[in-house]
Amino acid sequence: MRHPRLPPPYPPPPERSAELRRRFGAEARSERPDLSALCLLIGAEADGSLGEDGIDAAQQELDALAGRLPYRLGGPRAWAEAVCRLLGEGEAFHGVPADYQRLESSLLHEVLRRRRGLPILLSVVWLEVARRAGAPVYGVALPGHFVVGFGTAREQVLADPFDGGRVLTGTDAELLVAGATGAPLQPSMLEPAPPLEVVQRILNNVRAWASARPERSDVALWAVELSLLLPAHPARLRYERGQLLVQRGEFEEGATELDAYAHLIEVVDEPAADRVRRQARTARAMLN
Repeated sequence: MRHPRLPPPYPPPPERSAELRRRFGAEARSERPDLSALCLLIGAEADGSLGEDGIDAAQQELDALAGRLPYRLGGPRAWAEAVCRLLGEGEAFHGVPADYQRLESSLLHEVLRRRRGLPILLSVVWLEVARRAGAPVYGVALPGHFVVGFGTAREQVLADPFDGGRVLTGTDAELLVAGATGAPLQPSMLEPAPPLEVVQRILNNVRAWASARPERSDVALWAVELSLLLPAHPARLRYERGQLLVQRGEFEEGATELDAYAHLIEVVDEPAADRVRRQARTARAMLN
């Protein structure tokens, strides 16, 4: 009898985690960061059952899907419609509101397995499959809802992988932005999102998932620590890491991180730095 696979995460052993982080940092600092590789390394940090064979299998699946797209299609609409037929209609990749409550919706290998995920992870599938097939494709980080763009700004066609790849009209995009922000769509919102921006948003989603579940501070911690490996990251992540370490009972390491953050901000906000240093002293007092 085959038992159903339990959802992740089962964290990897420390030595495996250290190697994954080394590779993640190196890939993030490379001249042309590989989006699928970075997403799969995030998945392996979350799910200790994802080994090298699983990472390779995920990449091979993306290659195989790309091989099923027509060769040298016409304009951006033709590409958007072809990818929609393959991934949305043929392979049933899509999202539902319940996916926002599942960590695996932010892990690429799980999205490939389940054909379900958050808008940004489904967009990664669209991006990686279409890119391999030669499409002029890129991510578009609309406020509150990530989509995929095909073609140049002048002839841009947007598709929504969360909705099975539905091709969006200009009004559709305006409604998505208005629903998320209450503000009008701005041209700057339609610009291509660089791979590292996509990765940071994915890690932000993981942190948001964990922040609603205090018992999963382990997930919040690795998401923060991977974010700190990106070449550009908010300094406040150091403060968040310090707080998480203290919350998990690692008082000395947490206090050290809080002191480091206080040193970073004291030039611009000395009162805030003093407050953080008091938090560090409180953490060290808990060692007694």
